[in-house]
Amino acid sequence: MSRFTRTLSVSCSAAAVAAVASCGAASVPSAPTPVAAAEPAPVRTIVVLGDSLAVTPTSSVNFPAQLQQKLDAAALRWRIRNASISGDTTGGGVRRLDDALTADTGILVLALGANDGLRGVDVASVEKNLSGIIERAQARGITVLLCGMETPPMNGWDYTVSFHRLFPRLVAKYGVALVPFLLEGVALNPDMNGQDSIHPNAAGAARIADTVWPFLQPLLQSAAVAGV
Repeated sequence: MSRFTRTLSVSCSAAAVAAVASCGAASVPSAPTPVAAAEPAPVRTIVVLGDSLAVTPTSSVNFPAQLQQKLDAAALRWRIRNASISGDTTGGGVRRLDDALTADTGILVLALGANDGLRGVDVASVEKNLSGIIERAQARGITVLLCGMETPPMNGWDYTVSFHRLFPRLVAKYGVALVPFLLEGVALNPDMNGQDSIHPNAAGAARIADTVWPFLQPLLQSAAVAGV
């Protein structure tokens, strides 16, 4: 075989090997790029700052506990922290607020005022206390759901009317959401209250949770849109 023929033969063989190698490489699928699993949204906290209406009848069936059941049923990553104390007033709420609001608090359910009304606390003082709580919560970026209260005319009709009007004023001033009356369908209903006819039984607590839920839900949706 001539030198030219041998050279051509070697060149052709090398080209053939390269072509086969190239085809083989093309036929091997590349490894898929792993897709990172989506991180679950962090759990946020809803603090309920209230009095005995948020504590009774028991820790497992009071209205904050029943709100938690609604959150869980809807697969919403929020947990309820019940920072309520029997007998508490709006003044007590002012003093306890900083301890009640944890760093991951996104929503404050403000359910104080019933005891102030029963004791005849000056309406201006009640309004000042609730205003202070709302302002401090909003300064921390916390959304406030205010729960309206009513009081019987034990201290005169003028006091009862004035007490009623303070809640809409707070809504107009601070732009917070309002549950018009926390005890709607529960107050004075023997089927919804315990033996003292004042504090809710399990059915009453469930009714309160049902009353609060339609006002709480939009706040949860707004928080989700805002990425809270």
